Amino acid sequence: MNVFGPGGWVLVVVIAVVVVLLLVTALVAIGRARRLDRLHVRVDAARLGLVAALDRRAAVVRAVAATAPPSALSPTDRRALRAAARAVEAAGEGESREAAENDLVARRAPLETATLSPDLSAELADADARVVVARRIHNDAVRDTRALRGRRMVRALRLAGTAPYPEYFEIAEPAADPGPAGSADDAEGPAVARDAARVVVLDPDERVLLFEGVDPARPTETFWFTPGGGVEPGEEPAGAATRELREETGLTAGDLAGPVWVRDVMFSHDGVSYAARELFFLLRVDPTPEIDVSGFTELERRTVRRHRWWTRTELAATVDVVYPRQLGDLLGDPGSLDPVDAPVPIQ
Repeated sequence: MNVFGPGGWVLVVVIAVVVVLLLVTALVAIGRARRLDRLHVRVDAARLGLVAALDRRAAVVRAVAATAPPSALSPTDRRALRAAARAVEAAGEGESREAAENDLVARRAPLETATLSPDLSAELADADARVVVARRIHNDAVRDTRALRGRRMVRALRLAGTAPYPEYFEIAEPAADPGPAGSADDAEGPAVARDAARVVVLDPDERVLLFEGVDPARPTETFWFTPGGGVEPGEEPAGAATRELREETGLTAGDLAGPVWVRDVMFSHDGVSYAARELFFLLRVDPTPEIDVSGFTELERRTVRRHRWWTRTELAATVDVVYPRQLGDLLGDPGSLDPVDAPVPIQ
């Protein structure tokens, strides 16, 4: 006799399947929570290692500032370098550390390392190399953690708890010393000053247009950025934004608003360090246009891989490096797109 009656076994099977699915989901969630915890520990450890490497480099730079011969540093540059090294050490692990490190790189530009003693020059080169390795270890840990935190289950069940969202540590690397004259290893010493104009292009669905680029000096590290480029001598930033937009996307800047944001940044690209001021303009397009990259320069064809339209949700969940960093937050704030006091400083 069927105790459960007609269809009773179907109900039992359904309940059993639901219970099994719940158990499997719980086990997967527990596994991901544990893995996420390990990844956060890895990020914290990598951050400590990075800070230790940066502190050691700052100490070496202070020693350089104190003992370098007059032919290596002028008295003014010596004082500025010592102050920059102390500012780096005082910054600790806070958000100001990146700015302090970039300032230190800029202050090091006049330094003639060839005039240093062999031991001190080797110590400085070793400190620089350790910072590069520590930063990449840290950023790899951040990438893996952000990838897991971007999973739907992790977001839906809030498995990350109150752990802060890990952030990449991005600083300019000191330019390499030039090799023999005319060699392929030639590199610029001081940071190159550069004014740039960029355009934040939004389609009717509030998606933003971004390009994916790569630094030839670090081909495994990609990043996303808005259209734009350098301002030519005698050119107005708005004119540069219009020109760069046409060359890189084929779009004609109609009602270009702004500049809405301004960003002062130190970065290195293809072995050259830059000190840049970027002005961001805003352009709304309707309908969503086709992007024409036929106007790319040779350098852009080598370093820009693709383009796509991003939603704010995608920007918030991505593990990729996006510049400017807080782009998703800025796009979600109507006040930042139509600021009262423009341009608004951003990072």
